[in-house]
Amino acid sequence: MEEQIKNKDISKENETEVPLDKTVRLMSPTRMVVRRFFRSKLSIIGLIMVISLFLFSFVGPIVYSEWGEIELDESGKTEYSASVTTYTVNGREYIVRQTTEKSLKDNFLAPPSAEHPLGTDNEGYDIFVRLMYGGRISLIVSFIAVFLITILGVIMGGIAGFFGGAVDNIIMRLCDILICLPGIPILLIISTILDASEIDAKYRIYLLMIYLTFISWPGTARLVRGQILSLREQEYMVAAEAMGYSAPRKIFKHLVPNVMPQLIVQMSLSLGSMILYEATLSYLNLGVKAPYAAWGTMINIISTNPDILQNHLNVWVPAGICIVIAVLGFNFIGDGLRDALDPKARR
Repeated sequence: MEEQIKNKDISKENETEVPLDKTVRLMSPTRMVVRRFFRSKLSIIGLIMVISLFLFSFVGPIVYSEWGEIELDESGKTEYSASVTTYTVNGREYIVRQTTEKSLKDNFLAPPSAEHPLGTDNEGYDIFVRLMYGGRISLIVSFIAVFLITILGVIMGGIAGFFGGAVDNIIMRLCDILICLPGIPILLIISTILDASEIDAKYRIYLLMIYLTFISWPGTARLVRGQILSLREQEYMVAAEAMGYSAPRKIFKHLVPNVMPQLIVQMSLSLGSMILYEATLSYLNLGVKAPYAAWGTMINIISTNPDILQNHLNVWVPAGICIVIAVLGFNFIGDGLRDALDPKARR
């Protein structure tokens, strides 16, 4: 027994103490979220898709500036032909030379070429350039709409969840009313009013998206309200109450930051839905009007011309592919953020 005790004492003396900071590597929550996000292959693919679309839409027109958004290719559009007619009147011969102009429209629905990488549409616009400008409209409108929806939802949901009672009932009943509004019929009415006004066709879609923002914030408000109802009874809120903080400070400095992970995920997923909504409005001729470009407007051509649908895939398929890439990219990013921000994840 004495020998065993001596051996244990010797082994303890031989052990070297290693500082804690060398054995345990602490990682901040932000770094952990970023690490989880980039560990997912779909998240990286979605990020590449979205970045590529932004570069294509905003940098592309600067690099490829040969054609403009509303510039028509009219080269070879007309042909002049001369005809000679001989008349004889009272034994006298008269010669009449007549020049006629014939419209050829050679550069309408032109196939892809070096001058037009994706060809031209039925009006003579360069499809490749209009894809770039259409991406600007779709992305800008979607980001503005989702940002405004989130701001309104956070404010209204935060107030409803924090104060409760009559304030909560009023805001939630307002949400119920807005959810019951028929979206498409009201958009048709607004579009008819805008047609009768002198508003520039390029800015019609922004006015329509403001209406969509007005009827779409209740979903975010309900999410924020539900989270705040569970958070306002936590210990740190009791401490904030004891410190005498004002209600706005407790809502927007202590409660809302704890809801941000869920909001970020919802915003990324809502971007794809908004792009689809904008494309649908433009396809129904409620959004961006010609000659300005939008992905939905470019696909709208097939609704009035079945020949383009069957024989000229280069006119409408690229716009559809861009919509699919945008929606998939934002959905992949949203799924990756949801997994990365999950507090129950172990790795």
